[in-house]
Amino acid sequence: MNTIDTAGVREVLMDAHTPDGVALAGTLTLPPGEGPHPAALLLPGSGPVDRNSDAGRMKLALGGELARMLAERGVALFRYDRRGVGATPGDWRAAGFAQNREDAAAAMAALRARPEARTDAVAVIGHSEGALHAAALGARGGPATVVLLACPARPGEEVLLWQARMIGDDLPRPVALLLKLLRTDIHKQQAATIARIKATTTDVARVRGARVNARWMREFLVHDPRADLAAITVPVLAITGDKDLQSDPDDLEVIARLVPGPVQVRRVPDLTHLLRRDPRPASLRTYRSQLRSPVDPELLGAVAGWVADHLAERQVHRVDQDPA
Repeated sequence: MNTIDTAGVREVLMDAHTPDGVALAGTLTLPPGEGPHPAALLLPGSGPVDRNSDAGRMKLALGGELARMLAERGVALFRYDRRGVGATPGDWRAAGFAQNREDAAAAMAALRARPEARTDAVAVIGHSEGALHAAALGARGGPATVVLLACPARPGEEVLLWQARMIGDDLPRPVALLLKLLRTDIHKQQAATIARIKATTTDVARVRGARVNARWMREFLVHDPRADLAAITVPVLAITGDKDLQSDPDDLEVIARLVPGPVQVRRVPDLTHLLRRDPRPASLRTYRSQLRSPVDPELLGAVAGWVADHLAERQVHRVDQDPA
């Protein structure tokens, strides 16, 4: 099924088939004009996330806006529903971190196989967990260029402990005082939770009374993205907001140091993990109000322009190499 808007942008429903037979349902947004077009793959953050990067009430609304901006610059975009979300079958809680990476690779292969996409000019854009998988794809020579939004550059266990420190500092003052009186340490609580997760053996487990995707968490805890970052030779753009409470903006320095290929890093003032700008102090308590605003248009424009420019360079290179 194709839909066409007034600007000539088309949306095509397509599936990406994984090695274990799951059809990842998604949307391929095509720019006006004849193809094949330069193209990009969008990889979302963690959890039950759909093709628009929405997870239940947490509606990041990244996919549609990014697709529109890329289409305006002549670039197609494929985005898909995670396992067990939207039109994709399965159980998102039972999917592992490594399986999500394999799904990302399957989506990349499906996009490159489409006649509307140029095989030699495909980018990957990842946010949060998706950025880790984008780095893995980049390390394996799949994409022509890589965009990392809020990408950690440390092992997963260190990421979770850093988050615990940041969230602990973000607690409302009365709660923080109460915890202090009770001698409760948020960091120690997180460490204890991590130990419980490590002790699980099933895909899904109950930890502190909640059903969690234990397999994903066990694999994420031991994942170290630095090896992947050190193997990326294609151009990389890494962006993290200086008010991100889930991915340390200081990790941008690690990315800049590790990536051997051309790399640009941008630490954006007031940008949060939700890819919105917020002049208030960084706080999880502002997430709901942040989502009333769209993804930062300057960020989207910067990503779309960077991807379009670098994929256009691939076109120039190909023309230069073609025999007369």
